[in-house]
Amino acid sequence: MSLLHILQGTFRLSDTKTLNIDQLTLRSGDSWAFVGSNGSGKSALARALAGELPLLSGSRQSDFARVTRLSFEQLQKLVSDEWQRNNTDLLSPGEDDTGRTTAEIIQDEIHDPQRCALLAERFGITPLLNRRFKYLSTGETRKTLLCQALMAEPDLLILDEPFDGLDVASRQQLAELLATLNSEGYTVVLVLNRFDEIPEFVRFAGVLADCTLSDVGEKKALLEQALIAQLAHSEKLDGITLPEPDAPSARLSLPDDAPRIVLNDGTVSYNDRPIISHLSWTVKPGEHWQIVGPNGAGKSTLLSLVTGDHPQGYSNDLTLFGRRRGSGETIWDIKKHIGYVSSSLHLDYRVSTTVRNVILSGYFDSIGIYQAVSDKQHQLVQTWLAILGIDNRTADAPFHSLSWGQQRLALIVRALVKHPTLLILDEPLQGLDPLNRQLIRRFIDVLIGEGKTQLLFVSHHAEDAPDCITHRLEFVPEGDSYRYAIGRR
Repeated sequence: MSLLHILQGTFRLSDTKTLNIDQLTLRSGDSWAFVGSNGSGKSALARALAGELPLLSGSRQSDFARVTRLSFEQLQKLVSDEWQRNNTDLLSPGEDDTGRTTAEIIQDEIHDPQRCALLAERFGITPLLNRRFKYLSTGETRKTLLCQALMAEPDLLILDEPFDGLDVASRQQLAELLATLNSEGYTVVLVLNRFDEIPEFVRFAGVLADCTLSDVGEKKALLEQALIAQLAHSEKLDGITLPEPDAPSARLSLPDDAPRIVLNDGTVSYNDRPIISHLSWTVKPGEHWQIVGPNGAGKSTLLSLVTGDHPQGYSNDLTLFGRRRGSGETIWDIKKHIGYVSSSLHLDYRVSTTVRNVILSGYFDSIGIYQAVSDKQHQLVQTWLAILGIDNRTADAPFHSLSWGQQRLALIVRALVKHPTLLILDEPLQGLDPLNRQLIRRFIDVLIGEGKTQLLFVSHHAEDAPDCITHRLEFVPEGDSYRYAIGRR
């Protein structure tokens, strides 16, 4: 029996990035699906399994003799190359199309007309064998490339995003073909974007996050894990309507076109040492910002100006939510527009309470519940819990029984229940493992994308940003100080 075994494997992706696989074993005849979001390392995993990535440490042992990896990028390149064949000076007089036929593509590496015909019949593309490949539909090209791969009778077949670009009927048809191949003894590995793309026949699954293979196991058991079930649930939330606030949002008091933050030539100093030096920055309606920079750059100082907590806000030309700082506004006039989550808040939320009560406390800006909760607030929180994919049993479990990432997500929803003008997430991924980081980023995209709240996402690393980010303010080291790089993402 053939075997592929990776133990504590670290594979080189670039000078600064690696793919990490703690332990993975594929056996002859297995069926696997690996799921991860964009940038999680899915294609890198496919290449590592195929033996195409340099191994920096650990071990990779394989008895598979004929490994074939197919990717959507390969298919796109093949189609592009076929169209480029006409753009040549080598055409014979009167020749107007040099594109290869489907039969020629299938037999590109192994010339065997009989096997080609058998595979074409099996995949239902016999009528296409004499047609130019470049004129085929997306589903037809996918079947052609799969036939080409099977000409060599591989003992390990790795398909990277095989369902991309296919309609529902074509996806189902391809899944059935792959199930048949697996039932005949082919070892099939699928690398996918979404949990709901995993075909029924697949027995084992793994989850990728931040270029780390985080969890593997039998598909059914894996998908029943609370954290992974929550990730899978998030895929179905496009177009949801977020629960209304329990009272009109402070955001509604602002003109639609008024900037949320305006800082002109801002300066903050301690003992004549500038922490922020001549920073001009404007946050307009609809913008979602990432503030990125190393420790000590001034990110926290800038946040304290935005939240109204820094005394030097009065000495700056600073306008927050339509009110010039120092014009008689109260700290409440500022804070009613802000929802705030940080690692320090997470650590401070030490009261013994349930997940449900943590979210309810957002209506009172308290840590814990110390006053009566209305029926409306209970109903609204029940809807928030459903959006998060948290059932009543988990909702009424102790807050600290959840994973660290699920706790962080509950705190983010706690900050969102009042639909603030601005949600400030200060290092929300700090202290999280790759899978929990993926959970947070995915739900931020859902919750911000479907609501009206704007986001300030503060982090050390640009790559931490969720997809919803539109603009970036970066503190860039320059000698003993920092300059500010401001622009669209």
